[in-house]
Amino acid sequence: MSSARLARIADQIQRELSELIREELRDPRVRMVTLTGVELARDQSHAKVWFTSLGTPEDAQACAEGLARAAGFLRSGLAHRLSTRVVPELHFAYDESIERGVRLSRLIDEAVAPPPAPRRRRKAG
Repeated sequence: MSSARLARIADQIQRELSELIREELRDPRVRMVTLTGVELARDQSHAKVWFTSLGTPEDAQACAEGLARAAGFLRSGLAHRLSTRVVPELHFAYDESIERGVRLSRLIDEAVAPPPAPRRRRKAG
């Protein structure tokens, strides 16, 4: 199967999953989540779904657990929405690239910023 077709299917899976999570998933652990990408196996049997969420690392871990727990429900929802013969098994992974990018951007800003002006001391007297 062509890589362009796999990419189109992965994009459709990402859109449909985002909608399913937003509209139908009721797990309180899964909130403020953004799907950042889907990697689809060549035979379409497995899909690695990358996500990020707002909050603490503990919130992200809870979100990952909630998504893993809801994988079967989400897969069955995808089966109704996709026109493909095979609906992939879903594997969720936290995407650290957003946080890494923000951290690098902050470090660059700090490195480029001019040094603070030295304070003048007043002479006593």
